[in-house]
Amino acid sequence: MAEPVRVRRLTDQEGQRLQQIVRRGSTSSVRYRRAMMLLASAGGNRVPAIAQLVQADEDTVRDVIHRFNEIDLACLDPQWAGGRPRLLKPVDEDFVIQTATTRPTKLGQPFTRWSLRKLVAYLRKVHGRVIRIGREALRCLLARRGITFQRTKTWKESPDPEREAKLDRIEEVLDRFPDRVFAFDEFGPLGIRPTAGSGWARQKHPDRVPATFHRTHRVRYFHGCYSIGDDRLWGVNRRRKGAANTLAALKSIRAARPDGAPIYVILDNLSAHKGSDIRRRATKNKAELCFTPIYASWANPIEAHFGPLRQFTIANSNYPNHTVQTRALHAYLRWRNANARHRDVLAAQRKERARIRSEKGIRWGGRPLKTAA
Repeated sequence: MAEPVRVRRLTDQEGQRLQQIVRRGSTSSVRYRRAMMLLASAGGNRVPAIAQLVQADEDTVRDVIHRFNEIDLACLDPQWAGGRPRLLKPVDEDFVIQTATTRPTKLGQPFTRWSLRKLVAYLRKVHGRVIRIGREALRCLLARRGITFQRTKTWKESPDPEREAKLDRIEEVLDRFPDRVFAFDEFGPLGIRPTAGSGWARQKHPDRVPATFHRTHRVRYFHGCYSIGDDRLWGVNRRRKGAANTLAALKSIRAARPDGAPIYVILDNLSAHKGSDIRRRATKNKAELCFTPIYASWANPIEAHFGPLRQFTIANSNYPNHTVQTRALHAYLRWRNANARHRDVLAAQRKERARIRSEKGIRWGGRPLKTAA
């Protein structure tokens, strides 16, 4: 029997980048949908479940996963283009890209970043190679190769000494006991303010929401639970995060599997998830707490389902208070769980998700074989 298609294990930077795209949205629907596929795959879902989540064909999901395993995050921006042959040789183009992505100080230049003019001038006088290219041609080449002018970013490496062991355990329970695995996390903060989105409207007459600088309501946090085997999402809004709310979530998860069989709950390292009362309650109810590594909450399967939750309940909204917002959120959850696999509803949901871009498993891939000593 062939092994299921799966992504390789994500690095911390890759997981954080995918999570950022899914939660904050992207101007490109292709990038957003592909990031959802990869994040869902890393969270423990199989190809059919991912195809239903993003409303895509299963072969498309497999192609994206294979492409990611080959070229990493570059697969988020597929190069669909054509035209006349390039004037520069491929080796010259590679040299230009290598130069543009190298800090100028390492090449003996007295500045910390390139401008197009500086880069063109340097390429024309570099020792041992002369590349004559204009600024516009250089700009097009950089764009074609996926090189853009960006702000410098910082990242967090996971300092967790048990990182590999935790990921191994999550991978094992998702593989062996998918019908007894649950995920829990908080989503928010959810404030009361007009939120922009996308939708159908007459040309040059978009729907409008008022702008406000006043925040007269406090925030809420959605405490969500997700059943891997049943593909069911549920939860409640709370005023704050806390151990009492985590205990209530564990009780709800245990009630979803009342047969007394052992269950596995995947959650992150928030202090409200790790108290002694919580561990004692989990042991008493035969629930194993599978914590994600520090700074690797992307490994939680529920993360991939918070994107659609934001799209259909927060985007294009202007709720008067938290009560109305909570009712709308629960109404969407009921609709989502009742119609997750209906063909007509899936087709309509696919079109809606293609229009809305406000915000965003299978398991990690197999490891390379160990070489004999």
